[in-house]
Amino acid sequence: MYVMEYNVIIEKDEDGWFVATVPEIPGCYTQGKTYQQVIERVAEAIEVCLEADGMKNNKPLKFVGIQRVEVATN
Repeated sequence: MYVMEYNVIIEKDEDGWFVATVPEIPGCYTQGKTYQQVIERVAEAIEVCLEADGMKNNKPLKFVGIQRVEVATN
């Protein structure tokens, strides 16, 4: 068994739910009512996404950083 680590972005939506997205795996996301719940669920979601996409041997990208970018809209 090989253990891989993935970067997960966790945000809180307007209803108070935590939403977790895995940028390295397109379409891999989940949500939970609590932070702990979303962490548990995203681990499961990663496993399912890797199996479904045949990406079990895919190596994660190296994390560099997160930057907030401000954009003016009309």
